[in-house]
Amino acid sequence: MTGLRWGILATGGIATAFASDLRTAGLDLVAVGSRSQASADEFARRFDIPRAHGSYAALAEDPEVDIIYVATPHPMHHEDARLALQNGKHVLVEKAFTLNRAEAEDLQRLGAENGLLVMEAMWTRYLPHMVRLREIIAEGTLGEIRSVSADHTQSLPTDPAHRLNDLALGGGALLDLGIYPISFIWDVLGAPVEISATARLVETGADAEVATIMTHANGAISTSLSSSRTAGPNTAVVLGTAARIEIDRIWYTPTSFRVIAADGSVLERYESQVEGRGMQYQALAAEGAVAAGDTAGALLPLPIAESVEIMGTLDEIRRQIGVVYPSES
Repeated sequence: MTGLRWGILATGGIATAFASDLRTAGLDLVAVGSRSQASADEFARRFDIPRAHGSYAALAEDPEVDIIYVATPHPMHHEDARLALQNGKHVLVEKAFTLNRAEAEDLQRLGAENGLLVMEAMWTRYLPHMVRLREIIAEGTLGEIRSVSADHTQSLPTDPAHRLNDLALGGGALLDLGIYPISFIWDVLGAPVEISATARLVETGADAEVATIMTHANGAISTSLSSSRTAGPNTAVVLGTAARIEIDRIWYTPTSFRVIAADGSVLERYESQVEGRGMQYQALAAEGAVAAGDTAGALLPLPIAESVEIMGTLDEIRRQIGVVYPSES
């Protein structure tokens, strides 16, 4: 633990969940910034935060803040994280990390130049059941991994004006939902060498459903399905030659899994025991990285270099399905 002093940039739903879990973990949440003073004051009152700023710039300039959690919509991640880095703050940036690889590379460069931690808030990777899953794979229990499949499917608002359906706000299933299974696939199998994607676009041009089939360096195959219009099982499976791991719903939150041998016998059952939503684990990982002087994230489950590469994968998926955000035009 480094005793880092946390600031939260933005006051929406994901910021609320993160603040609650920071308090659960007893971490030092000292400031919040919003586009309006009233919103910052209300958020600060709710979470007993001593410093409330009526602009993002004021938060970034606050000398009492060491690290900032960026919780704005996708198209603002790059600009807001840049603001924090330029003011000497470490950053934990909500996923998807940026809109595209070019923006991700810029944040990576700026962090490296200033010796600051730049980390994607892919909170699922830091949950205890995912830590145990990686241990099981590393132990060789599954044999050779041959496939990974996962879905992230929800029935979300269909209003064309809603953020999830507005391309100007990075709307669509891919950045909000697809980032989870794509990141998980990367975690288990590494970079894809071949990508095939298909999607259904809605009237706004946003992707409502996206499916991928990817081949990886060892010949393993992964599949993913993401949807903002249909609620599905939200489960995941890792298949190996000796055994498999079946992760129960909702696989990307604290949950349970089973390790099942090829003969059908259950080798291990895992049940999560997590207080709160579980977003505190990524914050603890960020603090640990700073304490170790690991600002490039080499020791993290999701280093900045991998976040950049994953954004490249999402870029290729978008190229294939024909989705371009207005700010990229």
